[in-house]
Amino acid sequence: MTPDDVLPDALLERIRSRAAGYDRDNSFFHEDLEELTEAGYLKLFVPASDGGMGFGLEAAAQCQRRLATAAPATALAVNMHLVWTGVAHVLKARGDDSLDFVLKEAAGGEIFAFGNSEAGNDAVLFDSRTTAVPLPDGGYTFTGTKIFTSLSPVWTRLGIFGKDPDARDGNGELVHGFITRATGGYRILDDWDTLGMRASQSATTVLEEVQVPADRIFRKLPVGPGADPLIFAIFACFETLLAAVYTGLGERALAIGVETAKSRNSFKNGGRSYAQDPDIRWKVAEAAMAMDNLYPQLKLVAADVDALADHGGQWFPKFVGLKVNATETARRVVDLAIRVSGGSSYFRGSELERLYRDVLAGMFHPSDDESAHNTVANAWLGPLET
Repeated sequence: MTPDDVLPDALLERIRSRAAGYDRDNSFFHEDLEELTEAGYLKLFVPASDGGMGFGLEAAAQCQRRLATAAPATALAVNMHLVWTGVAHVLKARGDDSLDFVLKEAAGGEIFAFGNSEAGNDAVLFDSRTTAVPLPDGGYTFTGTKIFTSLSPVWTRLGIFGKDPDARDGNGELVHGFITRATGGYRILDDWDTLGMRASQSATTVLEEVQVPADRIFRKLPVGPGADPLIFAIFACFETLLAAVYTGLGERALAIGVETAKSRNSFKNGGRSYAQDPDIRWKVAEAAMAMDNLYPQLKLVAADVDALADHGGQWFPKFVGLKVNATETARRVVDLAIRVSGGSSYFRGSELERLYRDVLAGMFHPSDDESAHNTVANAWLGPLET
């Protein structure tokens, strides 16, 4: 089965037809999710033996790229479910079955969301502002605030983490676990009113001594960077699938630019198509060349994860480099498409106007530009001397 089979043109067009309305109304993509669920899309990483697609990261990334050409906000939110199921898949392929229950529950229809992001936490996965307090039975209570919790209206499983500051002789320990929708002690705020990616409904989640039982605690790690397979798997899936979404967004912007250049006519040049204008042609070519550089990078990084390639210390530079290249390339291509398309794209409700707002979200996803460049520089030059 291919991405075209999973997302046939008819389904993709129905999803595209709803995107503007979700954006205008700042509403969640319930109809999209229903159709995607029926198509088995949320089971991309679930093994075929459990009723899933049995895809690896390369195929899933191409599905997300295709979905994002129709509705970037829908694709971005679905990413969060696919990140957790992808992490479980990547770990399992490396002999770690600690998250097999994620694949089993996804096969049963559970929807996973990512509750790790915290305001002001530029350490991302390597520290936490959320407090994890151990319970006598091996569980923990979590207290803190998580931001950008995509799929807020519908998730049934939320992955969270926090820090037990007293563990490891006072050096602290990062504790990872899952809560269910029925778990008490959390609040979802009605605060998602953003510039773009509005249909994702990535609301803030407040944890107030949320109890996670011992059997839902799946990792305890030291504070700071480490080599645990979980960290590799999260970076691999989060950055690669994120890059796939923005690659699809850029792909759609280029297609609109080409269509518009062919349909617009120049008054001063006797009604000739703008497709014959040298300046317009240069801009379209610039956008096309930028996208052509991105497609093979996305494919190669994802394929290497599937192939269990060993890039050693270069893995994380590859992941963050892909993410930055995808988000920045998409932003550049949208800008070029708007320049090609003229003033009509400035009006509220045009698809390029929405893509222009959506693509700006790329700069806020981890790893951000500064962190990514630091990661790559450290890999090639070593850490800064103190």
